[in-house]
Formats: sequence, C-alpha cells, structure tokens
Amino acid sequence: MSQTPIRTVDFFDILSADLARLRDITQRRFRPLSDDQLNRRPGPDKWSVGQCLEHLNIVGGLYLPTITRKIHQAQERGSTPDETVKHGFIGRKMTEAMRTPPSQKAMKAPQQYAPTGARLPRTVVEVFSRQLDELEVLLRQARRVNANSIRIPNPIIPLLWPRLTDVVEMLVEHMKRHVAQAERVLDGKPGNGK
Repeated sequence: MSQTPIRTVDFFDILSADLARLRDITQRRFRPLSDDQLNRRPGPDKWSVGQCLEHLNIVGGLYLPTITRKIHQAQERGSTPDETVKHGFIGRKMTEAMRTPPSQKAMKAPQQYAPTGARLPRTVVEVFSRQLDELEVLLRQARRVNANSIRIPNPIIPLLWPRLTDVVEMLVEHMKRHVAQAERVLDGKPGNGK
C-alpha cells in the first residue's frame, strides 16, 4: 500500500479482500490435494505445497496469539479507531520485503520458522484455513480500536515492536507470497522454492 494516508476502513477492507482470495485458493486448490500432491517437492532443496503452508502455520502460530491479546488489551482500555492508518519505517520495510518477487530477491526463512522435512498430513491445510479465519476475525476487531497505537513484538528481532497495522499487512503479504509459491509448485512452474 502507498505511503499516502489511507483511511482505516479502506485499509482493513483491502486486507480482508486479500484474505478472501487466499481462502478461495486454499479451498479450491489445496484442500482437494492427496497426501502425495501435498508433499511433492519440485527439487531436493525446494518446498512442497505442504511445507509452504506449514511455514505459514508456524509464523501465524507466533503472531496470532499476541495480536489477539494486544487487541483485547486495547478494547479493555476503551481504544477507538484513528481515521487514517499510520505505518512505521521498519514495518513498511518488512512489508516491502514480502512484496519483492522471489525472482528478484530470494528470502530464506530463519531455521526456527522453516518447515520440517517430514511428510506432512493433510491437516496442514486445515490449520492454515483456521488461521485465515482467525486473522479475519482479528481484522474485524482491529477496526474498532486504534491499530496505530498497538505495538506487536517481532519474534525474530525482539527489540522491534512494529505497529499492528504494519504487522497485519506484513502477515497478509507473507501469506500471499507463500500461497503463490505453493501454486507454482502445483502448476510445475519454476520459481524460488523457499
């Protein structure tokens, strides 16, 4: 999203629409997969569809509980929404990194957030679907508080506490990046596999 001020309502509408598209892809393309299709890797150092989703599940498992807690704390304080969304410098850079095509800048997941090499059960798709639903609920709740003032600790760099607005946008972009990667694996198209 641009650096020009964006209305809070519009910001969350855009993110919700992105989540709806991700939910559609997950239901249409990933849910029907067999165990073999889910676990087929395009190469020895490339991720399977299941591993792409497992990575997203790991990251979601770190962020979603903290976001839930922080939004509830803001609700208890009687926080009210700001008219426009504000972004921090670091948060904007994190989101831009997620938008950079893998062909231009490959990113390596930190080891603790990388998927296992093990054969994954189909429940990895269900967990991802539930996380999409949970994030959508959190976006609805975030609309009713001042999301600009809520800070979320970064699990990779603990000294960073970006704004909730930056974190939810980065999470959605991260999901879009890895869902697109999983689709490339399904379609047999070349691309960065991690």
